Amino acid sequence: MEIRIYYEDTDCGGVVYYANYLKYFERARTEYLETRGYSVAELMKQGIVFVVVHAEADYCSPGRYGDTLVIETEIGDVTRAALTFSHVVREKVSGRVVVKGSARLAATDGNGKITRLDNGLVTALQSGRHSAEHPCS
Repeated sequence: MEIRIYYEDTDCGGVVYYANYLKYFERARTEYLETRGYSVAELMKQGIVFVVVHAEADYCSPGRYGDTLVIETEIGDVTRAALTFSHVVREKVSGRVVVKGSARLAATDGNGKITRLDNGLVTALQSGRHSAEHPCS
């Protein structure tokens, strides 16, 4: 997934504001699921609402105004009630790593109660798992 960096994405120094990466990760997770046939909106209609229970980011180099960033998203640990996504953000032209991060999401019923995911979804997502690597390498 690509993100073009506009002025609104940056701080007063023209560097991507750190918290925006969490929004970019959210977009990338949605795209990841939807390209595999799982609509987040449809899951919500079925009573599955994902909530972030843990997120982290390692900032390796600055993303800047005018850059195009490429976000690579993979799924790690998948259980009946939680998913962990890993993200690597690179500057498109140079390929340099800008940020690496992850987020653990719990499946809830929309009222904050943990719920179980369908076996078919769990199996499909488990087939795309990867192993973690060192930050910023």
